[in-house]
Amino acid sequence: MNTSRHQVRCIRKRGDHYNPHERIEGIGGINADSSRWFVMEDRAIRGIETAEWSFYTNVNGKIADVIVSVHNQRKYLKTTADGYAPNNLLNLPECPRG
Repeated sequence: MNTSRHQVRCIRKRGDHYNPHERIEGIGGINADSSRWFVMEDRAIRGIETAEWSFYTNVNGKIADVIVSVHNQRKYLKTTADGYAPNNLLNLPECPRG
C-alpha cells in the first residue's frame, strides 16, 4: 500500500480548548483540485497507524510531520518536535464547517 501524504491547513477544535491533549476534533486541507478535505481525529489516527495516510504542516516554511502520541491512555495528534514552538498543529486556523 502506498501512503498518501497530505498537508494539514486547518483544524477543528473541541469545546474545551484548554487541554492540549484533547483539543483537536479533526484536521483538514485542500486537494490538488482545490476541493477541501476533512477527517475526524480518530480516523486520521487510524490512517497514520495503518500507513494509509501521512500528514504534515507547513507553518512559515517550517515543515513538521503529524504523529500520533498518547497521554493518559488516549491517542491524539501532534506535530513532531521541529525546534519551533508552539505546536504547529494547534496554531492552524479553524476549518470551515459545513
